[in-house]
Amino acid sequence: MANRGEIACRVARTCHELGIRTVAVHSDADQHALHARVADTAVRLPGSAPADTYLRGDLIVKAALAAGADAVHPGYGFLSENAAFARAVRDAGLVWIGPPPEAIEAMASKTRAKELMGVEPLREVTEADLPVLVKAAAGGGGRGMRVVRRLADLDGALAAARAEAASAFGDGEVFVEPYLGGEAGGRHVEVQVLADTHGTVWTLGTRDCSLQRRHQKVIEEAPAPGLSRRLTDELHALAVRAARAVGYTGAGTVEFLVAGERAHFLEMNTRLQVEHPVTEAVFGVDLVAEQIRIAEGHALDDAPPPARGHAVEARLYAEDPARDWSPQTGRLHRLAVPGTVRLDTGYSDGDDIGVHYDPLLAKAVAHAPTRAEAIRKLASALERAVIHGPVTNRDLLVRSLRHEEFAQARMDTGFYDRHLPELTAPVPDPYAPLAAALADAHGRSRFGGWRNLPSQPQTRRYATAGEEHEVRYRHTRDGLTADGVHVVHADAALVVLDVDGVRRRYEVSRYGDRVYVGATALTALPRFPDPTVQHAPGSLLAPMPGTVVRIADGLAEGAAVEAGQPLLWLEAMKMQHRITAPATGTLTALHATPGQQVEPGMLLAVVQPA
Repeated sequence: MANRGEIACRVARTCHELGIRTVAVHSDADQHALHARVADTAVRLPGSAPADTYLRGDLIVKAALAAGADAVHPGYGFLSENAAFARAVRDAGLVWIGPPPEAIEAMASKTRAKELMGVEPLREVTEADLPVLVKAAAGGGGRGMRVVRRLADLDGALAAARAEAASAFGDGEVFVEPYLGGEAGGRHVEVQVLADTHGTVWTLGTRDCSLQRRHQKVIEEAPAPGLSRRLTDELHALAVRAARAVGYTGAGTVEFLVAGERAHFLEMNTRLQVEHPVTEAVFGVDLVAEQIRIAEGHALDDAPPPARGHAVEARLYAEDPARDWSPQTGRLHRLAVPGTVRLDTGYSDGDDIGVHYDPLLAKAVAHAPTRAEAIRKLASALERAVIHGPVTNRDLLVRSLRHEEFAQARMDTGFYDRHLPELTAPVPDPYAPLAAALADAHGRSRFGGWRNLPSQPQTRRYATAGEEHEVRYRHTRDGLTADGVHVVHADAALVVLDVDGVRRRYEVSRYGDRVYVGATALTALPRFPDPTVQHAPGSLLAPMPGTVVRIADGLAEGAAVEAGQPLLWLEAMKMQHRITAPATGTLTALHATPGQQVEPGMLLAVVQPA
């Protein structure tokens, strides 16, 4: 398995079911990762950065041969669409579980793929062409992509996209095309294809992947709702045409932007997609098993199995949507999703989420007879999920699934541009801090058994959603009490409160100063704050661990800056993140330097407001 994380675990699962032994490769950062633990054999790739490990095809081929493997599954991302790697695998006498290198070569570059399908990228951009999309020719996942709405921003967007694409895919080629998403009301629709070596090409329905952040998919479903029969047939025909044009074999996906009854070809991904489970659920197939069968030379049936029902997938990310989707790191103490939803993940309880790779934690997939039932099933499971660890996008997913626009299938790729503030607005539970304090106080008393006087009120302070809360309670002979509620039950793991006759149940878990009360994450604060952690107004703190990759040209202490002006760029989890001036004023301190490794909360710069 020439990959990591959830896709490596997912491939291993099917291989184990088929009686096939597996070999994992892992970087130093992934030495304890789940994919390395579930494989029968694991081989180290020295280093941690993708360019030194998972993007080193020579090391992966060497690892496969050393472990006695006879085939390589590339997963998605990294080298999955690299024709040179596919050739190297074959030249080493190994079976490549994917399309022919020539097909990858024809479609892996989005510029060449568009030429093959008769779609020309923009050669020169004028004001009349705006807005435009700068896009990496290789790879995907939203990396190396920038929307440009002002001609003056084009050169900067090209430079940033090239740097990000080179870091993520080892290929800095980018191109420009008209931007048809967002305000244009376009939907992202794709067709799953499966082709054998005997001339049979299956189209396994459509998928809608319109809910995206930073051009990376968040929620996907199959089939794509609301498409006419004519448009669906056209999409299937174009997908088959693309596959046959390059002699394709194995699993692949042809992607389109759909506006009304018009379809615009985007690209063909010559690999397994992240969202493939929704197609598996609807058609009752195992696409990884089919990939392996095709690589072994087996023929597909004349037609695919019939579709059944509807499936929806939500990607659970370790990121904070309310803070510009900033990736989060740290210990994942607990991850459990109830019900009958499918959970594909590369993590287990106690694993650490690092800075080097994509922040995807898991994919939750619900299948039901109807779209409404599948959405309700998935939203309920995510709402009740136990997620103890870094901040995630769980609340955003639940609210997105229940949003009227999505429920009525009226969404497009501009969904989050329009609705992000309302989807990320904090809705704190007013009783969660009290429940945390009561659980913490369980078993501790301010007085001995002989004392007959009530105790003084006890106080605890907690922080959540950027706000501090102070709660009070008392120890009495009848147990713990608090004003305004009746404490029905309180122990270290469970608190039940009666509020105006309504019982509220809170499960409580604590890891150091981090407390989880149901779905609410709290930080226990000391009674007396440490004055040494205070920062001056205008301080810019690192929002995540990462590497300073760039300082704005000409930026130095004493420079005048404007609110929102990019000052420096951090690279974390294969994405570049802008750190901007919080106000118009003067840069009075600049502590960051290119190449510097930073931790969350580290002081980067100070802007004195005008």
